[in-house]
Amino acid sequence: MPSKRYKKNEKLVEATKAYLLKEAVQVIAKFEKAKFNETIDLAFRLGVDPKQSDQMVRGTVPLPHGTGKTVRVLVFARPGPTADAARQAGAEFVGFEDMIKKCTDGWVDFDVAVATPEAMVEVRKLGKVLGPRGLMPNPKTGTVTDDTAKAVREVKAGRVEFKVDKAGNIHVPVGKVSFQPAQVEENARAVIEAVSKARPASVKGTFMLSCTLSATMSPGVRVDTREFTA
Repeated sequence: MPSKRYKKNEKLVEATKAYLLKEAVQVIAKFEKAKFNETIDLAFRLGVDPKQSDQMVRGTVPLPHGTGKTVRVLVFARPGPTADAARQAGAEFVGFEDMIKKCTDGWVDFDVAVATPEAMVEVRKLGKVLGPRGLMPNPKTGTVTDDTAKAVREVKAGRVEFKVDKAGNIHVPVGKVSFQPAQVEENARAVIEAVSKARPASVKGTFMLSCTLSATMSPGVRVDTREFTA
């Protein structure tokens, strides 16, 4: 059953209306808040068939104001300058054989994994552990690189990854309810533009079927994406 607060917030949303992004953010800002700092999320429903390899939608985008979340980074790298640079950049966990064994035993207490190309030869064997959780390093998202320091800094500064799921949906965090509305709007705008640019050439018809902005414990507010797709 929806809470009283949820029902109260629901009355602030016109169910049949698609709001301009700025308006949608303002509606979220008017909601009665939960007792914790909720995450604000963008959810997309895309007109793609994820089963087709040429219709996969994924990428990364730096959020101008970060996510508001402390990101714990694991770097797989052999001992040496690359591993040292990762530590200096702020990576919480750095290692190679020791970290691979730890993950093999089921440890996944981190948010993003980065690996050097050399380390990936062994890290690939962690597919069953890291893959389902979306933690596997990938060259397409900049998390397989010899420049581990740069990757760590970008992730900690607020770079987020997006990837379409099996149902054709994408979910991306764009901030916290404690953010100023202008910060949420700028972060959300960056994400919508990035997803729009990631449209596969093989997709015909409408690409963004729907886009919804919501906080963790709030109703969704539909966003009019025509300004981004015109």
